[in-house]
Amino acid sequence: MEDVRLVRILTGKPRDLGGGTAPTWRSGICKEPADGPVWLGKTGLSGDGQADLKHHGGPDKAVLAYAEAHYPLWQKELGLPRFFHGATGENFVISGQSEASACIGDIYRIGKAVVQVSQPRQPCWKPARRWNVPDLALRMQNTGRTGWYFRVLEEGAVETGTEVILLDRPYPQWTIARCNEIMYRRREDRESAMQLAACPSLSESWVRTLLKRAEEGK
Repeated sequence: MEDVRLVRILTGKPRDLGGGTAPTWRSGICKEPADGPVWLGKTGLSGDGQADLKHHGGPDKAVLAYAEAHYPLWQKELGLPRFFHGATGENFVISGQSEASACIGDIYRIGKAVVQVSQPRQPCWKPARRWNVPDLALRMQNTGRTGWYFRVLEEGAVETGTEVILLDRPYPQWTIARCNEIMYRRREDRESAMQLAACPSLSESWVRTLLKRAEEGK
């Protein structure tokens, strides 16, 4: 397995954005690099926060991770050299891993903490508004560069440069990439939706969405 490392930790509290001729909006999307050890608790990193607690945060979405390899692609495609670490509100930038290799239920040790992959990110409108790219959420879905969430199994300090050590992979068939394909590109596939919803480590919100789709065919 390729060397997987936590190359950046980013945190930030919600704040008001926009203003001037644009409407003000509140978000925790603007993250800054955190130096030294950072405490990772059950609901997130010390010094971090979300404005919309209905759709962000909570035990199943304690930490948002993003693949370091994606940034050069976005910079080229969007023409935005500043689209770098923290561009979409992520907390962990990880090298050596992507949606193609991270799986639902994966358990990793990062520093003193133990985390588990819970679901892919479902891109919302806020990165699009931040970067003035109206279809950015759709682009993230279509490219599969969504990122993924961790839940925290054991609290502890994490630090930039730490190896991300795989402890267990109970569901290798459920890569984040495959989950994204079922959610966004195979919307009529009820059988796959049911199979994914049955994965014990998948977040409750994804289970509800997939079961509703399987039941209603939408």
